[in-house]
Amino acid sequence: MNETMLAESTLELLAEPWLGKGDIDSKVRYLLEGEYMRRMIEYLRTDRTLAQKYGMTFEEFMAQRVVQQRGYTWEVEKDAMDWALATDGIKTTEGRLRELRGLNHVRPRVEDLLLRYSLLYPSTTDY
Repeated sequence: MNETMLAESTLELLAEPWLGKGDIDSKVRYLLEGEYMRRMIEYLRTDRTLAQKYGMTFEEFMAQRVVQQRGYTWEVEKDAMDWALATDGIKTTEGRLRELRGLNHVRPRVEDLLLRYSLLYPSTTDY
């Protein structure tokens, strides 16, 4: 096992009561899980928003060549890039969470995540 030196101020922050009484490793894992979940929510929100906008999955969007069908407009091209990033982000983040948690399946229901965190991460339609 590798040892890592942390600044005294970092150790003080890791002693915050809301992080629990675990060791440094468990606290860092807790914080990592929170960040991965935050990212997952953003990726899932993008995937869900674009699926609703186009009425199909990303795979269907690509297979039907929607970007080409719609004349390569900036909006559709940007949506395709954002959707590809979100789709890849979901897969990558799921893998990281599986590794972090030591589980085989990690994706919670999209609706549960979005409802749970909607106050922290409002969608663009809420503005």
